[in-house]
Amino acid sequence: MILILGGTTEGRTAVKVADEAGKPYFYSTKGEWQEVLCKNGTRITGGMNPEEMKDFCRENNIRLLVDAAHPFASQLHQAVDETSRVLKIPVVRFERKYPPRTTDIIWCEDYSDAIRQLEEKNIEHLLALTGVQTISKLRPYWEKHTTCRFRVLEREASIALAQKQGFDPQRLVYYRAAEDSELSLLKQLHPQAILTKESGESGGFLQKVEAARSLHIPVFAVKRPALPGHFIIVTGEHGLRKQIELLVPGFYHLRSGYTTGACATAASKAALMALILGEEQKTVSFTIPNGEEMTLPVAHTEIGKDMATATIIKDAGDDPDVTNGCSIVATVRFNHAEKGIRFMQGEGVGRVTLPGLGLEIGAPAINHTPRQMMIRELSELYDKGLDVTISVPGGKEMALRTFNPKLGIVDGISIIGTSGIVRPFSSEAFVDAIRREVEVCVAIGSPRLVINSGAKSERFVKERYPELPTQAFVHYGNFIGETLKIAADLKIPEVTMGIMIGKAVKLAEGNLDTHSKKVVMNKEFLKQVAEEAGCSPVVYDGIEKVTLARELWGVLPDGDAQRFFSCLLAHCMEHCAPLLPDGKLTIMLIDEDGNIPTFAVL
Repeated sequence: MILILGGTTEGRTAVKVADEAGKPYFYSTKGEWQEVLCKNGTRITGGMNPEEMKDFCRENNIRLLVDAAHPFASQLHQAVDETSRVLKIPVVRFERKYPPRTTDIIWCEDYSDAIRQLEEKNIEHLLALTGVQTISKLRPYWEKHTTCRFRVLEREASIALAQKQGFDPQRLVYYRAAEDSELSLLKQLHPQAILTKESGESGGFLQKVEAARSLHIPVFAVKRPALPGHFIIVTGEHGLRKQIELLVPGFYHLRSGYTTGACATAASKAALMALILGEEQKTVSFTIPNGEEMTLPVAHTEIGKDMATATIIKDAGDDPDVTNGCSIVATVRFNHAEKGIRFMQGEGVGRVTLPGLGLEIGAPAINHTPRQMMIRELSELYDKGLDVTISVPGGKEMALRTFNPKLGIVDGISIIGTSGIVRPFSSEAFVDAIRREVEVCVAIGSPRLVINSGAKSERFVKERYPELPTQAFVHYGNFIGETLKIAADLKIPEVTMGIMIGKAVKLAEGNLDTHSKKVVMNKEFLKQVAEEAGCSPVVYDGIEKVTLARELWGVLPDGDAQRFFSCLLAHCMEHCAPLLPDGKLTIMLIDEDGNIPTFAVL
């Protein structure tokens, strides 16, 4: 069991990540006012001291603590630390993202130091944005300086707590949730300075600082407390899930993994660090597109005079990826002749030969997002010219099991990934591949897109369109709805869909994703279709006897077959046509012999 602590933005994200497992967990907040939607979690409220937390963990067999509390919740961090050490329970700290500390801010070690520095700077009129809980910590200051104000949440509990600490409610300012609230408040009050906490991006730290800067108001900021060294730090949902997968095996049915783009980014950064520092890198941290930092182990490093090579072993998690376990190798060389980063094609990485992929023909098949990830990471370390060669030993053979040959990518695989993370058996990677294929179809000027479930149906439909280029034929797998949405998005004027009966009986019922794990043939629905089509009573017996949908072709008399399959196809069109509102859709129902009867075209 997992215990998540903290009623923060990070806490709510942690709940979402835990809910993905579909298994029970606990979520603890100090108060009841925080709005948290737990699908599979049990919500508990009320702060726990160390003894209470240890008792709770023993009683509920807690195997992992996720500290997602506010960075200044020191008592909770201490309770988590003690519980972890005594009961030997690992702690994952879901940390906020913090902007760099700049010199125009007056940094304070704690509240006592803040009082000292405020006095030294002769600040009389202070606006404290540190929250109602800090009023007592700043008592020596505000008792002396009666024009000091505190901004608090406009809640009865906050006002009562301020009064309990002896603070005059007339000196309270209430938080207003508006875009310009910080700037408007400062213009209204004209403080000499503001005091805030280093609360990170989700705590609105930058908004407060930027508003004060714009009015040339000095900013005093209390540094966030240091965390115990054994806390495992993550900065986003993907890092949290990876740690839960590692520390609580089995909590998720399937493990997530990393894209080839993420691995290439990690490898190139490790190689450049090795080249600059002259040291082998054991691990490397890098940022994925959502801004969170991830860390991967480096399998091998070689360092030369002007070049270095690093290898990352790709872990695709439980996704059935042909590249799982392969080596993603990056060689980085200094390029003293020109600035910027130049990408080179290495062994096993494909080369682009057709338009439509957003890459220059002849360029290595490294997609836009991985390129941007590598440029960002490498440019932060080195601002001169670099040549980056990405290689994937064995990639040429792997590519034969991918869509690459049809996309016009030769000699290897593509370095891809829009998020950096592979979700196990996710539709994202497959749908992204479909989009790339359709984009190529558009780029080469094909007058029609022909979508099919696989090679078998494609072979039959190709006979109807011998004039179309290979790139006009795209496999939708099970993702019929997503493929039609892509066609609509790219404004394809004419689309033909080839479909075999096994998928057609699912699609006709409204299932736009026909994966067998999600939907199976529904005989009762098929009987309704037969009734609607006016079929003879013998058809109902035939439907009841079949085990596989393809058997329908043999059990229906000729006249009934025409009525039944035409009606089934009309149901398919009813669900598909609205997804292609500005285009013409043709659906072809293919029998097991590859025939497309006239009544099976709509």
